[in-house]
Amino acid sequence: MEQERTKLQQQLEETGCRLRRLKESLQHKVEFDGEDIDLDIYEREKTLALIRNLEGKVVSLERALEALDKGLYGLCERCGQPIDPARLEVLPEATLCIGCQSQVERLRKRGLV
Repeated sequence: MEQERTKLQQQLEETGCRLRRLKESLQHKVEFDGEDIDLDIYEREKTLALIRNLEGKVVSLERALEALDKGLYGLCERCGQPIDPARLEVLPEATLCIGCQSQVERLRKRGLV
């Protein structure tokens, strides 16, 4: 489990750094740009979308670390079944198995979650 903790903490640190850089970049653009407004708006929206994705990843990494502390890492939060190790290798922050993740995504598309 120590290997998983190290991997999760490393990803949390890297994600946090990327998030801070994007936020600083966005702040810099807002303060100093103003020439090409259309491009500026597009770039800001793109940066904001990246920030939202990274913020979600930070939350997922923190939840995975909490699960690790509780001895529940690798178990689906929704159904309690083990999460495929191959999935955890690719997405160490995963807290849902593939089946539950698919169900949650379908519910989100319908606006039910």
